[in-house]
Amino acid sequence: MFSRKVRISAVKYANTFPFIYGMTETGFDKKVILTTDHPADCARKLISNEVDIGLIPVAALPMVKDYRLITDYCLGAYGKVRTVMLLSNCPFSDIRIINLDYRSRSSVNLARILAKNLWKKEFEWRQTSELFDFCNIHGNEAIVLIGDQCFEYEKCFTDKIDLAEEWFKFTGLPFAFACWTANKQLEKKFIDEFNEALGVGVKNIPAVVEKYGSSGVIRGDDLLIYLTKNMNFLMRQL
Repeated sequence: MFSRKVRISAVKYANTFPFIYGMTETGFDKKVILTTDHPADCARKLISNEVDIGLIPVAALPMVKDYRLITDYCLGAYGKVRTVMLLSNCPFSDIRIINLDYRSRSSVNLARILAKNLWKKEFEWRQTSELFDFCNIHGNEAIVLIGDQCFEYEKCFTDKIDLAEEWFKFTGLPFAFACWTANKQLEKKFIDEFNEALGVGVKNIPAVVEKYGSSGVIRGDDLLIYLTKNMNFLMRQL
């Protein structure tokens, strides 16, 4: 094992609460250096070797040298997920420009795949940044938005398409958005302990909601429904 603590970057959204809960309740978080980041930053840190493990978008896997999927768990969905959305204030047929959430890779790629293969439509794709005003777009524009912000911002829009639901309708298959990935060989004992800690949270969602359900954007029953009905955490079921 390393002479230093293993560095882990987790996604900073509500869908990662079960993993954070599991690590903190078991004390595993004390054995590592744990940070939370936007999905794109999780990937950047793993690619640049700033961390040893990241919960990274699947679209970023080819960019990680010698990547290894190391746990039984992921962020996935069968159908509607509610936190990967195409939002607009015009009918879908009128959309000409799609603004892409800078925090995501997998969801951006998913939108492009659906546009080409399902919707059979060409768009102008625009990148965004931290300064982009997601609630203030023109009439013929849409945004790909990910994470807890979907619950917060969806009220700003009249038209909503859930991209995970579109994928399931198109393929009949679930979608894995992010996986726990290492960029180097880690000891089996450490991986087993990590996997067990993650499982503690996934198997105790009501306790997760009790701990985190009074803060953040997604709260109470909304958080319970989101974590039990919209999200799927088990890699082997995807």
